[in-house]
Amino acid sequence: MLKLKLMLGFWLASLTRRLKNNFYLYLALLFSVVILLDAGVFHVGQNMRDKAFDLMVKNRIFKPSADPAIVIIDINEASLEAMSKEYGRWPWPRQIIGELVENIQRQQPKAIIFDIVFSDADVYNPDSDSYFNDVITECQNCFFPLLRLDSSQDSKSQLTYAQIPGLAHATDADQQATFAAIPPYFKGAWKEQRMGTHNVYPDNDGVVRQYRMRHQDRGWTLPALPLLVADTLQFETGNTPDDMLLNWRGKPFTYHYVSFSDVYADTTSSQPKRPDNEFKDKIIIIGSTAPALFDIKPTAMDKQFPGVEILATALDNTMHQDYLKVWRGKLPYILLSLLLVWMTTLAFYFKVDRDRFNGIFTGSQIGLLVLSYLAINLFHTYLDLAAPILWAVAFFGIAKIYALATDRALQRWLAFGLTSDSEELEVLLMPIVIDSPDTLGDAVMKLIRKEIEFACRAPNQIDILTGTQSGIWGLFGDMVIVSWQYKPEATYREAAAQDAKQLAAQLPTLLKKLSLPNNPVPRYALHQGKIANRKDQLAAQWRVLFAQAMIQLEMDPSSTTEKVET
Repeated sequence: MLKLKLMLGFWLASLTRRLKNNFYLYLALLFSVVILLDAGVFHVGQNMRDKAFDLMVKNRIFKPSADPAIVIIDINEASLEAMSKEYGRWPWPRQIIGELVENIQRQQPKAIIFDIVFSDADVYNPDSDSYFNDVITECQNCFFPLLRLDSSQDSKSQLTYAQIPGLAHATDADQQATFAAIPPYFKGAWKEQRMGTHNVYPDNDGVVRQYRMRHQDRGWTLPALPLLVADTLQFETGNTPDDMLLNWRGKPFTYHYVSFSDVYADTTSSQPKRPDNEFKDKIIIIGSTAPALFDIKPTAMDKQFPGVEILATALDNTMHQDYLKVWRGKLPYILLSLLLVWMTTLAFYFKVDRDRFNGIFTGSQIGLLVLSYLAINLFHTYLDLAAPILWAVAFFGIAKIYALATDRALQRWLAFGLTSDSEELEVLLMPIVIDSPDTLGDAVMKLIRKEIEFACRAPNQIDILTGTQSGIWGLFGDMVIVSWQYKPEATYREAAAQDAKQLAAQLPTLLKKLSLPNNPVPRYALHQGKIANRKDQLAAQWRVLFAQAMIQLEMDPSSTTEKVET
C-alpha cells in the first residue's frame, strides 16, 4: 500500500511537472482557435475595438478645430416654434427656403448644401414649389442630397445611374442598371455634380463612426455630398477612402450654428440687423438639429449627435484630408492577437524569470495602449490594438493562475508521505557550489535551477544563492540548494536518495549544455537529517541542517560530482 501511494505521488508530481510546461501550449492553441472563430463569427474583438476607439477619440488631448468657413443654418426647435405661428408645422412651404437661399446668395457664399431631402411635391402650395425650383435653378453652387435606399430594392426601382447628371462610370458600366434611391423632386436640382448621397451607416452596435464617401455598383460610382462639394471647391480628394473614419472636431455643436428663423427673419426684414457679409465665402449647410425631425444619431462622441453636423464633419475631413486612418481588419487583428498570445506562451513555457516577465508584460501592454493613444492624437491614425491586448491579458491571467496553482500543488508534494500528525520528517540536503572565476549572476543561476528542476523526478525544493548578493550571503558564492523532505520510512528515503544520485550524475552534462563561460565546476554534498514536527523549532532545525551540509561540503576534499554520499 505504501509503495502504491508513493508511486501515485510520483505519477501525480510527474504529470503536474509535464503539464506545467505543456499546459501553456494547449491553452495557446485553444486561444488561437477562439481568435480565428471570433474574427469570422463572433466579432467580440470588433466590439472591443469600437469601444476602445470611442474612448480614445472622445478623450483626445489634441483634436483638429472645426473649419470656421462651415456654417450650419439650423432648423432647430426654436425655429420650428417661431415659424409655426405663421407657416404652421414642418414642412413649411418651399418658398420660405427659396427666399432664404435667394437672400444668402447675394452675400456670395462658396456653397449652399441641403441636408434636407425634397422628395415630393407640395400639392397644397404649387406656386411655392415653382418659386423654389426657379431659385435653385439659378443657383450654381447649391448641392442636394440623394438618399440611397437598400440595395435589395434596386431591381424594383425605375431610376437608373445613367439618369444622374455627370455620374462617373467605367467604360463597361451597365447603362441600364437601376438603383433604389430618393432623388430631389425638383428639376432645378438635377445638375451635373450637384447631387450626392448623404447616407449615414452606423456600425453593428448602432454607433456612427465612418461616412460612406462612394457607393460602387456595376461600374458606377455614386459620390457622397461632402466629396462633391470638396471636388467642386477644388480641394484635393483623390486619396479619400470609400468609407472614411470620421475625425470628429468635438462634441455636438462644435461648428458655427445660426438659427434658421433668425436668419430668415433678418434677411426678409426691411431693416436687417445682421452683417451683410455674414455668409460671404462661407460653406452653408441647411439642416436640422430638432429632435422632432429625427435627424439625431449616436456617434463615438455623443449618443445624440446632429446628423447635419455629421455631414459637416465629413465635409471638413474631406477638404483637409485629415480623416482618421486606421490599422484594422481581420488579418491584422488575427496576426497581432496570435503574436501577443504566443509570445506570452513562450515566456511561461520556458519559465522566464517571473518577476521580470510580469514587469515586461505589464509594461508592454500599457505601452501598446499609450502608443495607440498617441497615434490618434498626433498622427490621426487609430492603431487597433485593444482586442489583441485583451486576448493577451486574458491568456496571461489564466496562465498566471495556473502557474501559481501548480507551484502550490508541487509544494504540497514536497514532503510526500507526511501527515499533519507526523512526529518527524527526514530531510536530504544537496548543496551544489558552482566554482567559477567570475560570478555567474542571477540570470544564469535561474537557468541552472530550471535545468535541475527538469532533471529531478521526486518532489523537491530548489533555492539559489548568487555571489552578487550583498552581505555575508555573497561569501557563499554561486550555489544551488536542493532539498527533499519525506516521511521517515525506507521507501520514501530510497526514492529521494535515488533522485539525488541521478541529479549528481547529470550535473556535468547539465552545465555543459548551458555553455557557461570559463567552464565552471560543480561541487556537491549530500547530507541527511531529521526535523521534529514542532513549529516553534522548525527554523532553528533547518539552520542546523544547512550548516551541517555546508560543513560537510567544505570539509570533504572528495566532494565532487563523481562521488555521492548517502
